[in-house]
Amino acid sequence: MSKRSKPLVMAIVLMVAAALVLGGWLLFKKSAPENGGGGETQSAPPASETQTAASPLPVKVAAARVADLEKRIKAPGEVFTERKVILKAEVRGVLKKLNIQEGRSVRTGEVLAELDDTPYRLQLEQDEASRLKALSELLLDRLFQQPDLARNREDLDKLKKAEEVFLQAEAAHREGRLSLEELDRVRREYELALIGSGLKRDEIIAASKGLTQAEVNVKRARMELEKTRITAPFSGVVTQIKVAPGENIEAGREICTLVDLSQLKIEARVLETLIGKIKLGREAEVRFSAYPGKVFRGRVAAISPLVNPAEKTCGVFIHLDNPSGEIKPGMHAEADIVSEVFPGRLLVPQAAVLVRGGRPLVFVIENGLAKWRYIQTGEENEQLVEVLDGVKEGEQVIVEGHLTLAHDSPVRVIE
Repeated sequence: MSKRSKPLVMAIVLMVAAALVLGGWLLFKKSAPENGGGGETQSAPPASETQTAASPLPVKVAAARVADLEKRIKAPGEVFTERKVILKAEVRGVLKKLNIQEGRSVRTGEVLAELDDTPYRLQLEQDEASRLKALSELLLDRLFQQPDLARNREDLDKLKKAEEVFLQAEAAHREGRLSLEELDRVRREYELALIGSGLKRDEIIAASKGLTQAEVNVKRARMELEKTRITAPFSGVVTQIKVAPGENIEAGREICTLVDLSQLKIEARVLETLIGKIKLGREAEVRFSAYPGKVFRGRVAAISPLVNPAEKTCGVFIHLDNPSGEIKPGMHAEADIVSEVFPGRLLVPQAAVLVRGGRPLVFVIENGLAKWRYIQTGEENEQLVEVLDGVKEGEQVIVEGHLTLAHDSPVRVIE
């Protein structure tokens, strides 16, 4: 080998040696994490892989339970009230007091308006005086016709005392201290005293047409006096007030409208093809756009015998309690009426049922693991499914967080 080629050979040898050393070092570095050696730190797997391997997936569950399965029919409807009355004046006069306001609640018998009763009280006093005069004249006539009775001082004293009590009762009634019923009771006692003194009622009536007419006039005057006070025939809410204090109103004039809001009805319009499935007394859930998310419960009270030929619907009337008065007549309603009831069925929520490979299944939890179960289903509604086979009563089925679960996936239950 020439002297010139020796440096070239040495250079090649050095380059090969350096390449071998570098290759060995690289190989050592690559194998060090697997063997636990070396100075480099082992890199962590991706976060998603760590989560799957170490942390159970959060899920929500519900228990399979035995209960009645109800199917429902949806129908639109409208609220109305059966107890609505327009109150009118029955006699004429000046409106002295108006004790109501728009939208105010009133109770049965409460006085809503009062007319000036002065002329009616005067008429009643006049008619009562005429009646008393006719009765006294008849009494004197009968006493003169029966001398033996006139000589009976004890009977006369009784008659006089009964007459005084009656006159006092009439005065108390005029002043408002005695009810009409109590006055009638005193009047009957007075007449019984007359009969006990030998004057028979049939003889009194036959003897004097004037007395009979006077009694009729008194009763008519009492009725007209009572009509000056307009009272509530039932508890309700006042609306559409048509008069003001001080007005001179005629008989028949509208005063106000009284509406009972405590009990309402909804006329739901059900398709004629479904009406045969609805029965009286069935429960109905009612919703209103004015109260989103709130459910009111009622019952089917009646089914119309007529079908609307234009809409092909039949009216179903739902009774609805409304103690707070928040539902108003005229509101639009959406009713879910129970049409069929399947008692004692094993049920799971619709959200628990998945379909894979064309077959329904649910995930149940066993020892912290999600177990894939094929099931056989029966009847169902929008919320629940009947399970005929595959799940037992009381088992926990997953209703949320199970869309991507695999069999035997670790899970943890959250509320």
